[in-house]
Amino acid sequence: MTDPFETLGLPRRFRFERLALEQRHRDLARALHPDRYVEAPALERQLALSKAVTVNEAYRTLRDPLQRALALLRLAGHPIGDRDRPSAEVLMAVMELREALDEARADPARVASLRSQVASAIAECEALVAEAFDAPEGPDPARLDEARAAVIKLRYYRRFEEEADSLEAL
Repeated sequence: MTDPFETLGLPRRFRFERLALEQRHRDLARALHPDRYVEAPALERQLALSKAVTVNEAYRTLRDPLQRALALLRLAGHPIGDRDRPSAEVLMAVMELREALDEARADPARVASLRSQVASAIAECEALVAEAFDAPEGPDPARLDEARAAVIKLRYYRRFEEEADSLEAL
């Protein structure tokens, strides 16, 4: 698996300027656009296409905070797998949030309140990840387990947001 930060020429940090990400992606996408390679040999066209796909995948990874955090952990040697679960306490809290969301279906104000609660929890998780990865000297090994636990929680909070989004779409 490739390093999306290296692909886009960005530092391995959780927080960075979104505009820098957008600009870097735009520049690389323009340079690798198939129209620039119409007259090129087949191998060169294929290589440019392959690089363009890699650039687009890296961009999608880095623009999503959860995917960016997962990539940072993977690159730091602390990957999260599909079977990794948060603590029982977090599982209970998320289950209670989902039950409250189910009960609040017809009450947009209550749904908004639950979303706000989850947004605060997400911000806390993201802050922990940033603290672990954004120091000038690089990732803080002492904080990686804490960041890993925060990202596992973040996945569950993201699923709650998706459920709330689907409710609002009805």
